[in-house]
Amino acid sequence: MAESAPEVLTCGEAMLLMLAEPGMPLARAVNFRRAVGGAESNVAAGLSRLGHRVRWFGRVGADPAGEAVLAQLRADGVDVSYADVDPDAPTGMLLRDSHPQRAIDVQYYRAGSAASRLAPEHISPEITAGVRVLHLSGITPILSPSAAEATAKLVELAHAAGALVSFDPNVRRKLAGPEHWAEVVGPLLAEADLLLAGDDELELLTGESADAAAARLLRGRTDTVVIKRADHTATALTADGTRVDQPPYDVRLADPVGAGDAFATGFLSARLRGLPLDRALAEGACVAALVIQTVTDTDGLPTAAARDRALAAFTAGGDAVHR
Repeated sequence: MAESAPEVLTCGEAMLLMLAEPGMPLARAVNFRRAVGGAESNVAAGLSRLGHRVRWFGRVGADPAGEAVLAQLRADGVDVSYADVDPDAPTGMLLRDSHPQRAIDVQYYRAGSAASRLAPEHISPEITAGVRVLHLSGITPILSPSAAEATAKLVELAHAAGALVSFDPNVRRKLAGPEHWAEVVGPLLAEADLLLAGDDELELLTGESADAAAARLLRGRTDTVVIKRADHTATALTADGTRVDQPPYDVRLADPVGAGDAFATGFLSARLRGLPLDRALAEGACVAALVIQTVTDTDGLPTAAARDRALAAFTAGGDAVHR
């Protein structure tokens, strides 16, 4: 494999994010900050900041929002050379507010977006060449039937290339009802080598308890299931019977959005570096803790050095001030 080949490929919808000033309800907000949002693009940016070679594949519109999305991903060092620009459909957008102690209002404007028009003919084997990990979320296949077919093709190519498939269901109930999520995304759980899922997501998608679903999946293709629980702890279970639990790190919350993508970023980075399961969980929890102290999905994503300093402070009582 060439040195320049990406270690990780992510595929999904990257959208323009318009974030209301912190604390202001969306309906009353006047000032907004522009950023980029999207589960797979968040993970791509996070892994790139941690020093990994990452490719993001997706579709944006031939519009200023699409230009902004690609420019931000390039600025984070993400390879967007395979990104597709649709001349006839817009880039998706989301509006949301930000508050640490009340429900956050998220409004999606993605119907008919360029990303929802993703189809199998947009996927070529060259996209996965040399990739060690394909990371996907359930958001991509739920966008449209053609996007679901494209997701299945990507998974098939990754399996054929010997790449590990990492999957986060990332259930968003505004996109579809529970039955549709279970129908479209549920079968993808068994295609994952690594599954990162909330306990409620596993229950919704399988009709089983999270632990029962994990045990069943681990008897199939899946090697590792990480269950993210409602109390913010995480449990990693493996096919060989290993179990590791991870508590959350105690930090002051600014905004919870992006925590799951940040956890996936930290966990995947550790596994790519060959670190043991307990360290991978710790790094996942660390990156998530850094992200929820900031208001966008990506502001808190650290460099490797910043992650290591933070983890030392969290776990060994290291100096929290970098002097």
